[in-house]
This record gives sequence, structure tokens and C-alpha cells, in this order.
Amino acid sequence: MSQTADFSVVVSDAAAKRIAAILSASGPEASALRISVEGGGCSGFSYKYDLTNAAEPDDVVIDRDGARVLIDPMSLTFMEGAVVDFVDDLMGQSFQIRNPNAVASCGCGTSFSV
Repeated sequence: MSQTADFSVVVSDAAAKRIAAILSASGPEASALRISVEGGGCSGFSYKYDLTNAAEPDDVVIDRDGARVLIDPMSLTFMEGAVVDFVDDLMGQSFQIRNPNAVASCGCGTSFSV
């Protein structure tokens, strides 16, 4: 059974609104946004975003304002204390993760090192 997050990862208001809109537009094909950390990228690790319907038994589940975010335990170790945000500015729209564990990141903001 999935567990509710202890808010070690925070989803901002802007991110929750955008995730809820994406999930709403996806219909029955997706009920959650999975965020995971993978090896690779120009700084060593990178974030991966996937739409999914199924939570794994050990996933941490963050529900906020119609948005559901799933994070697996291994990824959570790299994301502890992070804030998931959505930015809409002159440079474009994107999810951004402000991760206090990252000691360096690349210019694109999707990869980091610890």
C-alpha cells in the first residue's frame, strides 16, 4: 500500500496547479505524475517525469489540490527536502526542482550532482 508523504518533498502551489491540469487533460490514461532520479545527464543524475496510473507499493504519494505525485524510495533519498515547482517565464515553462542535496547542476536544470 502506498504511503502518504511526510512532506520531506514539497510540491509548490504552481506545480500542483500545473500537475492537476495535466492530469485532468490526460483523462483516464494518467492519475499521477511520477518523479524519479536516474543516473546520467551532464551532472551525474537527472530527473525523469512520467504520467502513470499505478503507484508502486513502496511509493511516497503526495496529494495536493488535485495533483498526485509519486516518488520511489531510491529517488526520495536524492530528493529529501526538495521543492517541486513550476515556472512560467520568458525562457519558457518547466518543472524545476530546488534540491538542497544538489551540490552542482547543469544549465538546463534537469541534471545535478550530490
